Amino acid sequence: MKIKKAHYAIVCLLLVISSCKNQETTVAKAPLDQLEASYTARLDSCIVFLDVLKQLNTQEQYIANYLQARKQFKFVEPVLAFTDKENYKTLNGPNILRVDEEDATDIKIKKPFGFQAIEELIFDDSLDVTTLKHVALKTQNRLKLIKANTALRLKEYHVLWLIRDQIARIALTGITGFDSPVLEQSLEEAALTYQAIENIFKMYQPQFQSNILYNEVLGEIEVSKHTLRNGDFKSFNRYDFIKEQTHKQLALLNKVKADWQVEFPLELAFNNNMTSLFSVDTFNMDFFSDYIETDSLIAPKAALGKQLFNDVRLSSNNDMSCATCHNSDKAFTDGLKLFPKQMRNTPTLTYAAYQQSYFYDGRTGNLEGQIVDVIHNNNEFHTNLSDFETVVTKDSLYVNTFKKLYKKGVTQDNVRNAIAVYVRSLGDFSSKFDKNINGLENTLTEREINGFNLFMGKAKCATCHFAPVFNGTVPPNFSESEFELLGVPKDTISNTLDTDLGRYDLFKTEERKFFFKTPTVRNIAKTGPYMHNGVYTTLNQVMTFYNEGGGAGLGMDLEYQTLPEDHLNLTESEVEDLILFMEALTDTPPAKVMVP
Repeated sequence: MKIKKAHYAIVCLLLVISSCKNQETTVAKAPLDQLEASYTARLDSCIVFLDVLKQLNTQEQYIANYLQARKQFKFVEPVLAFTDKENYKTLNGPNILRVDEEDATDIKIKKPFGFQAIEELIFDDSLDVTTLKHVALKTQNRLKLIKANTALRLKEYHVLWLIRDQIARIALTGITGFDSPVLEQSLEEAALTYQAIENIFKMYQPQFQSNILYNEVLGEIEVSKHTLRNGDFKSFNRYDFIKEQTHKQLALLNKVKADWQVEFPLELAFNNNMTSLFSVDTFNMDFFSDYIETDSLIAPKAALGKQLFNDVRLSSNNDMSCATCHNSDKAFTDGLKLFPKQMRNTPTLTYAAYQQSYFYDGRTGNLEGQIVDVIHNNNEFHTNLSDFETVVTKDSLYVNTFKKLYKKGVTQDNVRNAIAVYVRSLGDFSSKFDKNINGLENTLTEREINGFNLFMGKAKCATCHFAPVFNGTVPPNFSESEFELLGVPKDTISNTLDTDLGRYDLFKTEERKFFFKTPTVRNIAKTGPYMHNGVYTTLNQVMTFYNEGGGAGLGMDLEYQTLPEDHLNLTESEVEDLILFMEALTDTPPAKVMVP
């Protein structure tokens, strides 16, 4: 009976694929109708492959069927990831427990399902068939739900946005192994999503006024498909791919926008005219703030914020400013393992803007909120918002400047905003690496380039420290900053887990004990000591910790460790190259106020 079911399912699948191909090649329908028909047909194919998988019996069959289902999923990725972000995240997320903490009364703990969960189950040494088929069923049911609710209402600018996001996704997570942790099929899958982009452009060919531009776009996509299909995961030159192909395609999208005569109604995380992933012009800064800033006022507000940042009068004893712990000469850290009376290492403020959570435990959601915590902390400013504001109102120079820049003059909110605007300016993408990948210099050494390729590939650093900011804020949506359990020891002698409970202290969620937000590695040459407790004084120590599998590699038994336990098997030379690359992320000159 099972064999008959399987045969029937395969026949159905062939019909679905045939239908999918017919719908993709039709020219009679409007572009959006073609796109929706192709999208739903691919979802159908994926659903049927998962249905067949549940009826199979051997690991070899599971693998073959999974790969086919995954292929169909990758074809829908550009549209699904844009139109249904939460379901995409669920279906393509890591095989780790998901904890959603809205507040202390709304905490959801969800077991993972989706493609990464299936992939890891199939390749587990002790294959659990019952769990595998249960996860496949949940994944299939979610896809059915998505298909049943599909009604694409996309304007031309939506289509360009989703294509841009997919090009960025390929470069920043697709080629890193982020969503193919076991098979490392990342390059082949990236080629599939480029094929999906090509299919979309072909559907929208009538939008092109320039046939030359249309052919140029398809030609560039073909180059990327060829490069990816002929690449090896561990040796792939990701630096060259991003510099020579990704950035060129982003520039071409601007030409397509002009050719289609598209006007974007707003900006998402990326600037609509971005041409590089590593530039001050890459991001829409308003996306990362609760305040919409007037461009002409950003520079003077930042200058005002810098004055406040360095003003010791804002603390109760007139003995501490923000700069006391965040020294500009040390990339806005203090160079100490722990600042006196503090339990955590001082993080850099460079590139702090590009986050959705602040402090190592993520207890505030914006920079203005972070400042409130510093004001109230007995071991920091040890004051209150009212006194904080009063100090500023007693300074006539401050009062006059605030009147010029803010309608309401000096208020608690405005004082905090001025400091936050300054902090948001502390990241100018001026490092040696940035200048080289943007074609402004040709000074990166082969070892530094190899270090970047290792960071983005074999060493798996970029699966947590996401480019281009190299922190835990997930591209291309940048709507979430991730937390990880690494198993950081309390010292370098005992290999005993540090007692700081991290995120747990916020909501007392058991499954979040010892979790900490992933910081940026930009300017890391200046920000030691390292880790949330400053346990490591050198980058070599940090790399040894990761190379050996984090806390698990040190012998700790951590049920929820998110860092893979497997050794990375990096050679001494590879570790040196990784460190050379990270040192090339040092801003030159030091982070400063950006002038629009």
